[in-house]
Amino acid sequence: NLFKSDNDACIKWLNERPKGSVAYVSFGSAAKLDDEQTKELAWGLRRSKSNFLWVVRASEAAKVPKGFVEETSEKGLVVSWCSQLEVLVHEAVGCFVTHCGWNSTLEALSLGVPMLAMPQWTDQRTNAKFIMDVWKIGITAPSDEKGKVREEVVEHCISEIMEGERGKEMKINALKWKELAKKAADEGGSSDKNIDEFISKLVQ
Repeated sequence: NLFKSDNDACIKWLNERPKGSVAYVSFGSAAKLDDEQTKELAWGLRRSKSNFLWVVRASEAAKVPKGFVEETSEKGLVVSWCSQLEVLVHEAVGCFVTHCGWNSTLEALSLGVPMLAMPQWTDQRTNAKFIMDVWKIGITAPSDEKGKVREEVVEHCISEIMEGERGKEMKINALKWKELAKKAADEGGSSDKNIDEFISKLVQ
């Protein structure tokens, strides 16, 4: 099975990559890309200069182009599962290619990781707008008339985040949001106070 799910192997692989050099790709536990979009994403990752860690659920593995894992083994790792928080906090990760589910968005925001947004439905498009236009910590990948994000777009967007001038601004903004999230979670911060208020109402 080419699709490993050993979390220790993922971290070991990341440990061997330079700081900020890896694009982490995951579409959560529910979002599904069709065959065409999966292939476009795969070829975009292959075209990209960046290393990549791509989580492909076992149920979706057949959509990955034949030979892709072997062809990209020097710069890429494809796994069926890994601990997302452990990956996002790793210094080797410089970009998160995401469907913009709320949990994933919040984790990346609070850990200071710029995002390439590829929203699939409902609130994910709103989250993507916040990522790009409000928080300014990422890019929403433009799709064509068929609703597909093509391989050259994937390549360009990852390159822009990892190496471009806009990417530098995103990284600065991402670190600012990371610090704000930390302050909110610290004792006496807004999140800490909200949790205390919630618990006090529950036990009344």
